[in-house]
Amino acid sequence: EQVTLAAPVTERITRLNFDDGAFVQRGQVIAILAAGQENAQLAEAGARSREARQQLARLEQLKARGFATNSAVDTQTALAGQASAQAAQARASIGDRVIRAPFSGWVSLRNISAGAVVSAGTEIAQISDVSKIKLDFAVPETLLSQIKPGQTIAARAAAYPDQPFRGTIATIDAVLNAETRAATVRAILPNGDRKLKPGMLLSVSIESAERTSLAVPELAVVEEGDESFVYLLEGEKVKRTPVKPGLRQGGMVEILAGLTPGQRIVTEGVVKISNGQTVRLAGAPAAKPQAK
Repeated sequence: EQVTLAAPVTERITRLNFDDGAFVQRGQVIAILAAGQENAQLAEAGARSREARQQLARLEQLKARGFATNSAVDTQTALAGQASAQAAQARASIGDRVIRAPFSGWVSLRNISAGAVVSAGTEIAQISDVSKIKLDFAVPETLLSQIKPGQTIAARAAAYPDQPFRGTIATIDAVLNAETRAATVRAILPNGDRKLKPGMLLSVSIESAERTSLAVPELAVVEEGDESFVYLLEGEKVKRTPVKPGLRQGGMVEILAGLTPGQRIVTEGVVKISNGQTVRLAGAPAAKPQAK
């Protein structure tokens, strides 16, 4: 969780109650804005409210003795209610000038000082609860049937390449991106040691049931629109062969259909060859010209 605390009004900061990168508790006061005028308004509204209640009490006594009308009592009751509402409004305005942490977490580096005049919407601090990290990533629609909430994932960060961070899928977006044809998946990663930081770039692998499958190097697969194919080696010539790709992992592409184990394909330079072209295996001696 992360939230940006901003000034609700244009006012001078009288106090800041946090240090750079410090941990703050939920409800802790982060900053206080000047409220001199609002305090004066509260005092005035409070005095009017007390006076209105006292006058109402006197009128009710007089009414009980027959010396005051119902109309007078009703009018004073409305005045007392109005005065109380004005006092409540002044208290709310003062409360708006006391900025508190909505949840426990670590505050960002401080970029503002006490005494500064801030405009409404000016950032005062960011608070981040990094005990758990929400990780969003895209999954193609063709693979959605293979994932579900509760499934384990492993994420790796460039800062800690040898340490996988494991978590679980929390939810899968019900709406796909119309351009990428992928759904956003959100996973939760425990982060008790606070190694993961908001904004980090992570690579994700989803752990599912292991299986043995035919796979070829990614560079061997040529994609044109919705079609994928490889160049199958038949003797000294190549044949353009349609294939159905599956999962991709570690530079390899799973082949669901189109090839059988033991067949040889071209893995490099596929953009330079065409169907039926004669090729030579790497390392094979070139054909010698015949003497005439």
